[in-house]
Amino acid sequence: MAKKWNSRIADWITKTIELPPDVMMDLPRITMVGQIHIYIENHRGLLKFSDQEIRLLLKQGQLLIKGKSFVIRTILPEEIMLEGKIEQVHYLEQ
Repeated sequence: MAKKWNSRIADWITKTIELPPDVMMDLPRITMVGQIHIYIENHRGLLKFSDQEIRLLLKQGQLLIKGKSFVIRTILPEEIMLEGKIEQVHYLEQ
């Protein structure tokens, strides 16, 4: 019941204050430029990295990105920019 109440409050605040839903709901924001760049905001940490795979922890679940020649261009506590050939982006529920 508390979860529904919090969801209703978040919906109301989002509409009233006109904040983006990803900010209020603590969702990741993923921006891709073709197959060469992916920028992820609002993640909870880097779980795995190789030149073919990256796995990020999210508030709910994980984000798995597969491809080739991955290089981390920027990494901050809640943001990461990855460069390479992106072939797959998967959301994994836990």
